[in-house]
Amino acid sequence: MKKISFLLIAVLAVLSCLTAQAQTESRWGITAGANYNEVHFKQSDIMPVDKAFGPMVGLTGEINIQGIGFGLDASLLYSMRGGKLHYGDYKIWSSLGLGNETVRMHYIDVPVNLKFRWHKMNGFEEKLMPFVAVGPTFSFLVGKNLKDVNHYTPVSVILHFGAGIELYRHLQLQGGFNFSVGQTMRTKLLDDNIAKNRYWSLTATYFFKE
Repeated sequence: MKKISFLLIAVLAVLSCLTAQAQTESRWGITAGANYNEVHFKQSDIMPVDKAFGPMVGLTGEINIQGIGFGLDASLLYSMRGGKLHYGDYKIWSSLGLGNETVRMHYIDVPVNLKFRWHKMNGFEEKLMPFVAVGPTFSFLVGKNLKDVNHYTPVSVILHFGAGIELYRHLQLQGGFNFSVGQTMRTKLLDDNIAKNRYWSLTATYFFKE
């Protein structure tokens, strides 16, 4: 995970230097959306897990290199991810009085994405412009429940792959798939049970300036 994180940071640093040498445009906006998360265990048969929705909200800044369609964006988001874990299906946990418990993990996320926009569409891009985005999210855990049952990773790296559309040069709608590179949590009993967050996300960002 450290090698992947270092490589991604290096690539983004080079791209940032390139944008500094080119003619760029910058803007910022408000982002809101939701995720549909799976707490995915390394051992898939450890217990049934139900996926769960969680909110995402925060600020996004974007820098675009004029004329070539590439750009960078970065956000500061509050996100909640979780799921319902069926501890009660197994005696090792039900003997502790656990049933079907909803785990909730609260994060401050810092996603950084390389973005490409199809910007030369004979003027149609002023109304609708498709784009794709990819990059890492640095996720800082700031709150959780079920502390007596699970160990939680305080900082994790998530990879994001997304696509969307921009409407009238202000509103971006984006859907994406995201997955943790390393572990997100581990059960305190049966220590080999490592889980990762894997989730679909849908966000809307309204940019105030271009």
